[in-house]
Amino acid sequence: MKGFMDALVKPTAGPGLELRQVPIPMPGPGEVLIRIRKTAICGTDVHIYNWDPWAREHIKPPMVIGHEYVGEVAALGAGVTGLTVGQRVSGEGHITCGRCRNCHNGDIQWCKNTTSVGVDRDGAFAEYLCIPQGNVIPIEDSLPEDVVAFFDAFGNATHTALMWNLVGEDVLITGAGPIGMIAAGICKYAGARRVVITDLNDYRLELARKMGVDAAVNVGREELTEIMGKQGLVEGFDIGLEMSGSGAGLQQMIGVMRNGGKISLLGISNKPVALDMNRVITKGLTLQGIYGRRMDNWHQMSYMVQGGLDLTPVITHRFSYREFEKGFAAMNSGESGKVILDWTT
Repeated sequence: MKGFMDALVKPTAGPGLELRQVPIPMPGPGEVLIRIRKTAICGTDVHIYNWDPWAREHIKPPMVIGHEYVGEVAALGAGVTGLTVGQRVSGEGHITCGRCRNCHNGDIQWCKNTTSVGVDRDGAFAEYLCIPQGNVIPIEDSLPEDVVAFFDAFGNATHTALMWNLVGEDVLITGAGPIGMIAAGICKYAGARRVVITDLNDYRLELARKMGVDAAVNVGREELTEIMGKQGLVEGFDIGLEMSGSGAGLQQMIGVMRNGGKISLLGISNKPVALDMNRVITKGLTLQGIYGRRMDNWHQMSYMVQGGLDLTPVITHRFSYREFEKGFAAMNSGESGKVILDWTT
């Protein structure tokens, strides 16, 4: 398929994006061309848009950004089997080497040679995207398109939350961003007894309430320990999901975990975080770093949505891709959940 397409491009080293016409990528052997229908703006995309220190270190313009999407197969490269043109798909955004020890073990989320769609190579904020066949995820027609558009973020939340057995457990989530809100819904769906989420943003805490949390705590003016008492937590939280990247949030979490508690660490800080190792050791805590998704998380996501997990409260804004500036303004305002860009209009 030859020609040009609309795409959101980081043209130079600096703030902002441009809507440009760029060549439609051609699928090589073993590759699949996807026609994009919907995309979602991720926090990583906001870093790139704003051109903050993380973006300046990792992004090499010019390039198309974006990695959360749903679309349909538009063309198949030589040797591709098991997929058909017109089939609805999404894709795993971490393209791994397939040769290292972690890839051979099935732990591709830890591949040391990973390249990321929309970060290290052209991404999905375009009318077409080309990725290897092994990264293409078939999507059943029963799944809502707007929700599938952010399955990448849903996968981060799934990986973080389902690292531990949640049945009957009390869970603390620090950070009520979109992934934290989604994780809250997963925890309740998976059988947690109490789910408490903390943040400083009242708008996002209210969205988290719509996802079924038992308590949403603004730690800028409320005492978490008082809320714990009201929720009947005697020994502390069993499970912690650190989504904020805040050193203060992590320290507070460690302080309210029960002895033997388990913590998933997803939030990335923009500066070094001090850790009270004495409390980690004496409380016997388990700290697990989380990165990306396990491939089985894609199946779990589909099954949870089909089983009744409703993620639509997380969606707060919808725009045509031509209105992308409004989408990024909503994300930067702090008063948004997931922002969807429609590439069909």
